[in-house]
Amino acid sequence: MRFKLTLPALHFFLFLLFAGPSLAQEPADRTSTPAARFGDQAITLEELYRATEKELNQIELQRHELLEQKLDQMISQRLLDGEAKRRGLSVERLLDEEVNRKAPKVSDEEVKDFIAKNQGRLSAGDDGELRLRVWDYLRGQKVTQQRSDYVRTLWNKAGVKVLLPEPAAARVQVDSRKGFVLGPKDAPVAIVEFSDFQCPFCKAVVPTLKQVMAEYKGKVKLVFRDFPLDIHPLAPKAHEAARCAAEQQKFWEYHDLLFERSPNLSLPELKQYAADLKLVGASFAKCLDSGKYRQAVADDVQEAARLGASGTPTFFINGRLLVGAQPLTAFQKVIDAELTKTPQPK
Repeated sequence: MRFKLTLPALHFFLFLLFAGPSLAQEPADRTSTPAARFGDQAITLEELYRATEKELNQIELQRHELLEQKLDQMISQRLLDGEAKRRGLSVERLLDEEVNRKAPKVSDEEVKDFIAKNQGRLSAGDDGELRLRVWDYLRGQKVTQQRSDYVRTLWNKAGVKVLLPEPAAARVQVDSRKGFVLGPKDAPVAIVEFSDFQCPFCKAVVPTLKQVMAEYKGKVKLVFRDFPLDIHPLAPKAHEAARCAAEQQKFWEYHDLLFERSPNLSLPELKQYAADLKLVGASFAKCLDSGKYRQAVADDVQEAARLGASGTPTFFINGRLLVGAQPLTAFQKVIDAELTKTPQPK
């Protein structure tokens, strides 16, 4: 029988060979150890490592993420088992009492609002059936969040400390002093966001970030950086406009308004938004028309690319990568882990 080396199997083989020194013995000097010889030439292990560094880092991060997810599941399950036993209940009954019954109700207004905001993405059909599907989706979100919140209380009560070693590739060095800051400058957790005002996923995550800032008030700062993508032609000027609004101490107000009204980001609209916020119109227009912040926006884009960001929104939470319009639970998981490692403000 012939063995077919699939891509996942190849990744695992490479990991065993290069990223797992406990499983594959690594030579002391990679610069002089050949990986291959042919004629009078040789390719050293160091050259091979350098050529595959990005892929190997990704494999190591995937491995760590898998271990982290499984560890979280094991901890949560044992805590649920222990709490259920203490209360003389089955785990199913415990979750029914603490999660299903306590999850916030879904109101008719929430259903209507969701349908109005997502009309273009929802399939046409019977109105009653659509409302039922939306209700079911929103209910699922609330139950998931309630379960996460409940399990977090068990973690906090038990004083869980995660001691899983973190791979070197898990963090990226990001300067959290650059950009527009919301929250205490000396907060123990810094969320550096590379975002795009024309990106629908960036718009979708704004309410989640507001929840994060409210829940972790005083412990987290949010740093906004420019990352307008090539596929969004109106975005670069919108980012320049936000910087012009910052000259009048209105960056975050303008930021919120841009996302609220995105993708309507034409030049006249950008100026109208400034008027809506009662900015000095002549100064704002002069700033925007001059292009004085064009290079600053481009510099942020280059920085995002250097850090490995390829889509929006991309977050670095104390250097730990999180990509996309993630739910609140994803932010909570990383932030809670960071707070256990960092001395807390009194």
